[in-house]
Amino acid sequence: MGAGRIARVETFLAPPRWLFVRVETEDGVVGWGEPVVEGRAEPVRAAVGVLAEYLIGREAGRIEDHWQVMTKGGFYRGGPVLSSAVAGLDQALWDIKGKTYGVPVYELLGGAVRERVRAYAWVGGDEPAEIKDAVTAQVEAGFTAVKMNGCGRLTPVATLAEVRDCLRRAEAAREVLGDERDFGLDFHGRVSPANARRLLPLLAEYAPMFVEEPVLAEYGDEQVLAGLVNAAGIPVALGERLYSRREFLAPLRAGVAIVQPDVSHAGGISELRRIAALAETYGAQLAPHCPLGPVALAACLQLAFTTPNFLVQEQSIGIHYHRGAGGQRGTELLDYVVDPEPFRFEEGTLVRTDRPGLGVEVDEQAVRAADRTGHAWRNPVWRYEDGSFAEW
Repeated sequence: MGAGRIARVETFLAPPRWLFVRVETEDGVVGWGEPVVEGRAEPVRAAVGVLAEYLIGREAGRIEDHWQVMTKGGFYRGGPVLSSAVAGLDQALWDIKGKTYGVPVYELLGGAVRERVRAYAWVGGDEPAEIKDAVTAQVEAGFTAVKMNGCGRLTPVATLAEVRDCLRRAEAAREVLGDERDFGLDFHGRVSPANARRLLPLLAEYAPMFVEEPVLAEYGDEQVLAGLVNAAGIPVALGERLYSRREFLAPLRAGVAIVQPDVSHAGGISELRRIAALAETYGAQLAPHCPLGPVALAACLQLAFTTPNFLVQEQSIGIHYHRGAGGQRGTELLDYVVDPEPFRFEEGTLVRTDRPGLGVEVDEQAVRAADRTGHAWRNPVWRYEDGSFAEW
C-alpha cells in the first residue's frame, strides 16, 4: 500500500496571520501544512501555486524526491518565500504518508525517543511589574519555562538607561521563576554587535535558558558570532531567519548552543530533521521556532518526539500576535482544530499520542470560512527618534 497520486492543492489565508495548504490524493487522503512567511503570506501562496503545477498527478509518497525537485528544480533557488512554500507542502506530504500507513509521522522518522515534549509560553509586558504578573500566570498554568522580549527598540550604541531596562526585565522574570524554572530572552536581532558585547555578560547573572537572536543573522559569520558566544556566558540561540542546513553551518562553528529553525520556513520536516542532525554533531540542541498555527506546531511535535537533541518547543497559544483591535482576543490556534486534545498541556509538556500523520485534525469548515475573510497581516515598522529605520 502506498500513497496515491496528488489530485488537488488548495491554500487558505486564515487570521491572524497564517496560510494553510490542503493536499488531497486521488484516493481521498488529505494532508495539511502551513506554508507562510509572517507578513508575506500572499507571495508564499503564489509560490505554492507554482510548485503545485509540478506536484499534481505525481505520487504523494515520494516526499524526498519532491523536496529535491521543489528546492532545486528551478534555476533560481532559496530564500524565505520558496523555502516556506516547500515547507508547507512537505508537511502535508508527511501528513498524507502517516495517514496512509496509519502511523504518526515520528514512527516514519525512526520512532519516539521521548514521551513528553517540554514547551514554553510567551509572556508580554514592558515594565517589571507587568512581567512579574505575566510570568506568575504562566507558572500557575503549569509551565516550567517562559520566553519574553529582551528589549524594545534599542539604539545602536545603547544608553545606560536602555541597558538597565533590559536587565530589569531579566531580574523580574528570575525573581518569579526562582532557580527551578527557566526563561528565554528574545532580542529579535534588535541588538547591534557592540550592544551585545556589553549587554550579554551583564545578563549572565540572571542565568537565562538562552538569549535568542542577540544580533541579526547577517552578522552571524563565525568571527563576529564566535566573539559574542565567548563573551556571553549564556547559551546563544538563533535560526528563525535561516532557511537551510547550509546557513546553520557557520553559526554552529561559531559555538551557537541552540538552533531554532522554523518548520514552516526552513523546508519543512524533511529539512528540519537534517538541521537537527547537523546540530547534534556540534553538541547543539534543537528548539524549533513556532509562533504559528496548529499544523506547524503539530509538525514540530512529530520532530520533537523523534529527535535526540531536542530541547524545548515554542508554541503560540495566547501569544500577543493573536490579539485583535484594542488588545481583545483575536483568532487562536485551537480555533482551527476539531479536537484540541493533542495540544493539551500537562505540567508544561505536551504528551505523545499515536494519532496518524501529523496528529491533528484540522477543522476544514473553519479554515474555509476564515479564507473568505483572509488577512493582510504586516509587522510594524519602527523608527528611531531621528526618523531613521529601527529593527522590529
